[in-house]
Amino acid sequence: MKTPLVVGNWKMHGSCAEARTLTGCIRQGTGALRTVEVALAPPFTALSTVATILKRGNLRLAAQNVHWEEAGAFTGEISPKMLRDLGCRYVIVGHSERRHLFHEDNRTIAKKIAALLRTELGPILCVGETLKERDKGTTVRVISRQVLSALKGLPKNGIGKITFAYEPVWAIGTGRNANPDQITHVHSRIREILKGLLGKAKATNCRILYGGSARPENAGELAGTPEVDGLLVGGASLRAEGFLKIIREFSRSWRGQSLEE
Repeated sequence: MKTPLVVGNWKMHGSCAEARTLTGCIRQGTGALRTVEVALAPPFTALSTVATILKRGNLRLAAQNVHWEEAGAFTGEISPKMLRDLGCRYVIVGHSERRHLFHEDNRTIAKKIAALLRTELGPILCVGETLKERDKGTTVRVISRQVLSALKGLPKNGIGKITFAYEPVWAIGTGRNANPDQITHVHSRIREILKGLLGKAKATNCRILYGGSARPENAGELAGTPEVDGLLVGGASLRAEGFLKIIREFSRSWRGQSLEE
């Protein structure tokens, strides 16, 4: 059975000193936990600091963004090889803030996915609809387009290495959550796309995370929602105590549920 994944996305928060303290507390709190894989995505400035601490534990290092070229005149950007050199295992791509604040389109995201796979890094592909798109009834169409655009032209073995994260834009940082039926509906659509590309067995092994105001109070419910294989946690990952509660609640309640079980 696949191991669920919980990712803490710290976004643009924290100094290196704060990152060091937070990482140490999370590493100590997870201890010998093996039922859930945990990854931390600090700001670029703290990647090296966090990487040093993670060498002594079982947590994974993730980056929040990447450029699609190996090197070149791209001021302010960071390449996949640079991230791998720092010890990253995962890279978040297509987060709603990148799509809507920095105008990254599906074509740009697809280029980043391909570059990460060439560098043997694990992409965490974020997809999600706005409130306007949900109200118009186009959620499934939007999600399908985002997923298929990102996977276009990729070999099957590459697609199988991607982690997917559904993050409804209207639920990020708002305290609102998609309900279990809404989450299962979208995750099931992503799974159906993967089955069409990979076959049932390989598609079942792909992880689909939920991201959208995940917190200790709802982590257990999210873990029990069919087709949810982990969480992408934003603000709630910035405090060790709360993030550890999320990890423990998810670990306690997750049974790898799918609609076919």
